This record gives sequence, structure tokens and C-alpha cells, in this order.
Amino acid sequence: MTSNNILLVEDDENLGFVLQETLELHGYKVTRATDGKAGEAAFHADTFDLCLMDVMMPEIDGFSLAKTIRETDKQIPIIFLTAKSMKEDRIEGFRIGGDDYVTKPFSMEELLLRIKAVLKRSLSSASPPIQGPRIFGKVHFNPEYQTLKINDAEKKLTHKESALLELLTRQPGTLLHRDEALKAIWGDDTFFTGRSMDVYISRLRKALKEDDSLKIVNIHGEGYKLIVQKD
Repeated sequence: MTSNNILLVEDDENLGFVLQETLELHGYKVTRATDGKAGEAAFHADTFDLCLMDVMMPEIDGFSLAKTIRETDKQIPIIFLTAKSMKEDRIEGFRIGGDDYVTKPFSMEELLLRIKAVLKRSLSSASPPIQGPRIFGKVHFNPEYQTLKINDAEKKLTHKESALLELLTRQPGTLLHRDEALKAIWGDDTFFTGRSMDVYISRLRKALKEDDSLKIVNIHGEGYKLIVQKD
């Protein structure tokens, strides 16, 4: 089962209900909004792994909402749902930054497969470490060389410690889902468990303890957040 969090924006109440129920039955967490304005508010209120949105909606249409989302997040997958089948509309959707375009009517099986494929591509593209140093609090972290420096003391991290810290430092303060970290770092290693990952989190906490402004918090049943306290 997956725990990916999906923002569903669909103004058709019946279709929206069916989509939400189907996605939740397949293990997804779903936040549903019934117009573009509510969808924009929901997006800024939580952290999502994918946006699934209708194009023709009141208040703010799907294309305009996607543009707003892309100003904040360049990476989050977006799938458009629409009754439009014109080539120009599909091109516009992809031009804005959409990852897929599903024309109504569609089968739920097809939609589920498309969501799975888009999420898989997104996770795959997100998993390689972003090169270059990160500076947060008193810490200087270099994922390329797997080094962590606080004040003048430098520590060499293991490959998995560095990979986990790299994921946490991409967007400090936002939730890193356990499933995402497991898949990105350990892949299909079925012998590895989420409980074992807690050991690596403990090691990172120990490595960062010299900086009181930093904290890795556990969000029960969800994942972790790196909190950087401001002076």
C-alpha cells in the first residue's frame, strides 16, 4: 500500500467523490477541493506528492492553478483531467508543466496506472543527490563528498546517512515521507524496514547535536522533518 498524498481538484461532486473513494481504497491519502480557489488554498496548507486536477473549473481553472503551483514547486507531478480532447489543449497542459493529460471519460484502472507511473518517474528523478554544499544553521553539508562540518569539526558520513540527510535538506521544514526515503535510498531491498531507518535518523541527530538550532522530528506514521530554528 502507498501513503502518497494527492491533491484532487474536481468541481464535479459525483466524479470527485468517486475519484476520492477509489484512490483511498488503493491506499492514497486524498485532499479534495471543488474549485480552483479552494485547490490553491489546500495546496499551500499541506505537502502533496501529486496534483490531480480538472481543467474547466469555477473561480480558477486548472491551467491557471497549475501555473500558480509551478511558481512554488517546480517538481510536483501534475495530471490534468478534462473533457477537452483538442491537440492545442493538451499542448497547453504540457507547456505549463503538466506530467500527464487524461481525457474524460476514462477508466479508473487507466487513471490508477497513470498515477502510479507518474509518481514512479517523479521519485526516480528525485532520488539522485543534488550536488553542491548545503548550509543550514551552523552546519556545512556536502552531499557530493558525504561530509558534515559544524564549526571546525568535520565528520564523514556513510553513503546512506548522507543520502538521507540530503533528502531532509532539500526543503527544511517539510515532511519527508518514510516510503519516499525508503524507495529513494534502499530501492527494492525488501529486507530493510522502516524501523531500521530510525537507526540512521538517530545517527544523524547525534551528528547534528552540536547545533541547537537544528532538530529532526518524527511525524508519527508519516516520516520526518528537519526543523531549522531561526534566531
